[in-house]
Amino acid sequence: MEYQVAVIGGGPAGIIAAGRAGELGARVVLIEKNDSLGKKLLITGKGRCNITQARFEGSELADKYGKEGRFLLHALSVFGPKKVIEFFGKFKLKTKVERGGRVFPESDSSGDVLRVLIKYLTKAGVKVMGGKVVNRIEKKGNKIVRVTLEDGEKISADKFIIATGGKAYPGLGSSGDGFKWALDLGHTVSEPKPVLVPIKVKEKWPETLQGLSLKNVSLDVLCDGKKKESRFGEFLFAHFGITGPIVLDISKRVGELLSKKGEVKILLDLKPALDIDTLDKRIQRDFEKFSNKQFKNSLGDLLPRKLIEVIINLSKIDGEKTVNKITKEERQRLVKLLKGIELTPVSLLGFDRAIVTSGGVPLKEIDAKTMRSKIISNLYFAGEIIDLDGPTGGYNLQICWSSGYLAGESVAEELKEK
Repeated sequence: MEYQVAVIGGGPAGIIAAGRAGELGARVVLIEKNDSLGKKLLITGKGRCNITQARFEGSELADKYGKEGRFLLHALSVFGPKKVIEFFGKFKLKTKVERGGRVFPESDSSGDVLRVLIKYLTKAGVKVMGGKVVNRIEKKGNKIVRVTLEDGEKISADKFIIATGGKAYPGLGSSGDGFKWALDLGHTVSEPKPVLVPIKVKEKWPETLQGLSLKNVSLDVLCDGKKKESRFGEFLFAHFGITGPIVLDISKRVGELLSKKGEVKILLDLKPALDIDTLDKRIQRDFEKFSNKQFKNSLGDLLPRKLIEVIINLSKIDGEKTVNKITKEERQRLVKLLKGIELTPVSLLGFDRAIVTSGGVPLKEIDAKTMRSKIISNLYFAGEIIDLDGPTGGYNLQICWSSGYLAGESVAEELKEK
């Protein structure tokens, strides 16, 4: 059967693109290699699905993607966070805003988000082909004519949208196929790298704190002693090193710095709300309160119980020493430690632990007004295959919604003009 639009990739970008094109009257087929749609979507936000970010000004939101974020301005004006929330609301999915502007379904269920998207496809009359692997994309001149599936079936269309994602979570089907096709079609591809990914560190002591979560702490990334990046929020120790939202957010920068020559360090500030003097006075009060106790029993008001032994070891203060015997120099050493625990990043974990892929089809090869390829006249891109990524907090799903919706709308409108 011939279709007007063929969308390859059944993640959030592909689904919203197919749905929008179908909604506007196009005959659409959505081809997905997995047996079911949205497998990666189901695990986002630890299964709760951080749908978007409650930043409603397009320019403010675009700035969160760095200097490349301006590319998204038109797509955000067409289908930004407010419209995403309204879209799900039309399907009776209520949302809520949590700390840091993160928007979740009230039900805390990513399954409910996926059910809305599948309803949207059904309502739009989209033909879904699950468990179908695209083997080859054929072109004539600067146009795609058909795709050939692994089972030999050929699918023709007037317009094609590639929304295959990147390489993050390869176990869920993100094998980087789209990058290969883009190259075959004449595009260049910026090297795909894992981002929003945990960090392995040289130090062994974080392993003893595995599972300990710290809220309202800050991280500074230093290279040769110069601060390169900072984050404030939630942090988590793991058996390999460190993770949690603020670690994921600095991972891209850490990866870039590790690839160059220079000494990279991460400083963990356990008490970012207190400057050195204020923290020193706070500790002096605690020391007065516990003056006759051993040092190891004096930190309960200041630190999580699980962290105390590590801090004692790092401070090099005898834990058996009574508090009233601790010198000013030792106390100040403790203060300095709490304001900057040193960690040495060794590497980022790989694509199997990354939330997002950095790299992909360069923005200069895509028309920001339509998501159309500047090389292949009937090809469009949407989602993670594009060389654009953002921090945690719903920003990367918003790229999928905005670019996918715009691609779907663009193909449908161009078909009407014919």
